[in-house]
Amino acid sequence: MYISKKHVSRRTILKGLGVTVALPLLDAMVPARTVFAKTAAGASAAKQRLVCMEMVHGNAGSTAIGVKKNLFAPAQVGRDFEWSPTLEPLAPFREHVTIVSHTDVHNAEAFTPPEIGGDHFRSAAVFLTQSHPHQTQGSDIHAGTSLDQIYAQKFGQETPIPSMQLCIENIDQSGGCFYGYSCAYTDSISWATPEQPLPMIRDPRVVFDQLFGVGATPAERKERRAEDRSILDWLGSSVNRLKKDLGAADRARLDDYLQDVREIERRIQKVEAYNTSGEPRELPGAPIGVPDSFTEHVKLMFDLQALAFASDLTRVFAFKLGRDASNRVYPESGFKGAFHSASHHQEKEERILDFAKINKYHVSLVPYLLEKLKSTPDGDGGSVLDNTVVLYGSPMGDSNVHNHKRVPLFLAGRAGGGLKGNLHVKAADGTPLANAMLTVAHKLGLDMQSFGDSTGELDLNAAAAVTTEAAKA
Repeated sequence: MYISKKHVSRRTILKGLGVTVALPLLDAMVPARTVFAKTAAGASAAKQRLVCMEMVHGNAGSTAIGVKKNLFAPAQVGRDFEWSPTLEPLAPFREHVTIVSHTDVHNAEAFTPPEIGGDHFRSAAVFLTQSHPHQTQGSDIHAGTSLDQIYAQKFGQETPIPSMQLCIENIDQSGGCFYGYSCAYTDSISWATPEQPLPMIRDPRVVFDQLFGVGATPAERKERRAEDRSILDWLGSSVNRLKKDLGAADRARLDDYLQDVREIERRIQKVEAYNTSGEPRELPGAPIGVPDSFTEHVKLMFDLQALAFASDLTRVFAFKLGRDASNRVYPESGFKGAFHSASHHQEKEERILDFAKINKYHVSLVPYLLEKLKSTPDGDGGSVLDNTVVLYGSPMGDSNVHNHKRVPLFLAGRAGGGLKGNLHVKAADGTPLANAMLTVAHKLGLDMQSFGDSTGELDLNAAAAVTTEAAKA
């Protein structure tokens, strides 16, 4: 490793007029590997990152036909599995992927007769809390504290931004939704406390501005955008001063990082220019920074998450990819029908296979983020992906009947060595999804005895998985 002539703090930032840019990990931040673990950068790298993604409407693989055809869960348990049609896009990251099948989300079920039919309007609140929401359209909402926030509350104070909450679909439909549930349950998957759902950001521009400190007020940010200049234009002298203290490898890494920042900014500006041009929009009610293309929107959000992890601005993201009962169309999937309608397939095989195309398309976007994280070096000699858990799943199983059995879940990343990857874990009948989440929490360094309706850990590194409590019995 190149030894810089001057040590640079991990918390060094580039500052310009109304702009603050954190830096990626540089060799100059870790003067010698022999003492790496004692440095601030070493301590930073030892911390794990967490990305929790929810996709609504369950999965075709949770239907009876889907189970028979192995649309989601591979036929083989263990390390010698063959990819299912839905998960095949993850194949390049096999060594980092842990598939978890056959778990249930009991707390998303109806507990009382008035709750019957309200699955779409409580499920999102259950996903990361694994708690049953109180049915209300008033202010007395109650669910649980979500996994991402439990992690952020313990480790988030070590970064400038404790956590961020992102989404793709429309939110902020305040008041009551349907079946006696507040829209607060539908709008967010991230809960700071059982009574406090956190707002989710849909506009990539807002995320960009929060990450890079662009403007202190909305008016200042609007004025800065109107100037049609890059934030890097305000950092020239700051960048040049820093480069004098860096070796050649660090200067190249810094240039690549700033180019990534500029490229993301350019793409956001391009979206904003089109959305204010008067041309017809597919999403006329969306903020001007939101692309009409689902793929482009998700990739922009992934790019912003990767930048935030690289610069250690935050280590926690909750990312809501859909909204329950959404009838958005995903032509890129090869099926042109509406999402919610497709999920009500009436158990007909042809329609289930069409729904599976949408499921596969959604999964196919995740490798874009995984590649970003894998190609970003971390201070321990591994990659950011090695020190991350990406959790992707749904609180619903067979959406046609609104059940919450055999829900889809996969993990990507190594959790700093806590997850071995290259594994399909099939849980025993009746195993709560909360068991898998409790295990993830433990891999991330959280000391928790239980989570939601968990009954014990689920072994995420063994071919034949049973809960810890079941193993003791």
